[in-house]
Amino acid sequence: MEKPTRHTLTWTVDDTMTARRIGAAGAKILSTPNMLALMEACALELAQAYLDDGMTTVGAEAHIRHLAPTPVGMKVTATATLREIERRKMWFDIEVHDEKGKCGEGSHLRIMVPQKDRSQS
Repeated sequence: MEKPTRHTLTWTVDDTMTARRIGAAGAKILSTPNMLALMEACALELAQAYLDDGMTTVGAEAHIRHLAPTPVGMKVTATATLREIERRKMWFDIEVHDEKGKCGEGSHLRIMVPQKDRSQS
């Protein structure tokens, strides 16, 4: 079976995801850190299809642009596209849309690493 090169993840914006929650004054809209969290989660889910047993990925770099506000209650969807794999590095291009249109975009680098057993720490 062929491995996927695109993955989509949808969240509904709630009060815990707003700019106000992280200390910024302003409207009850999706914060940039939470948009980035959605983008990372989407890329992580796509990366799973490429990992051997005992491996995971960690985020190493993100370049994002938050283009438009998304209010509480609205659905927001990230679509990650795997651009390239080079040894342990996985590069993703990600677009974010809400119910009104494109609200974010960026690129994200994840690194494949062995999954550490917490009992060994």
